Amino acid sequence: MTALAQDFWQEQADEPEVRIDGRIQPELEDAYWQSVYWSQPYYCADLSYDDYAPAYCVGYIGFAQYGGRFEEAEKSLCANWVRIKGDSRLEYEEALPAIRAAWEHAATAQVEDEEEELASPEYVASQRQRSRQPAFAEA
Repeated sequence: MTALAQDFWQEQADEPEVRIDGRIQPELEDAYWQSVYWSQPYYCADLSYDDYAPAYCVGYIGFAQYGGRFEEAEKSLCANWVRIKGDSRLEYEEALPAIRAAWEHAATAQVEDEEEELASPEYVASQRQRSRQPAFAEA
């Protein structure tokens, strides 16, 4: 193996494999955050979506990668931020609220998806119909 090939494979070994296995839809998450980032409590008017986008990405991809509690993954999320920050003007401490918000949004979306999967559409429709019927017999 040539030295160039060894360098290439060494670089690949350093990069963690990212698998999100359909737990989130990055395109939908990005579209959501692009439409609401300016309304968040941590938003700074001097910054653009391009500054926040990597933080949101770390949050929702991090949730898909690690799951569980945010606090348990925070160290890994910090490392991910450093790796993908790019041209964002946010420091990690400034990015942390956006990372957490994206994590929590992804977690909430997953719970909603799981609840929908638990009940068949026929069952949901029957329960809706049943709830419209009076609970007592009419005289």
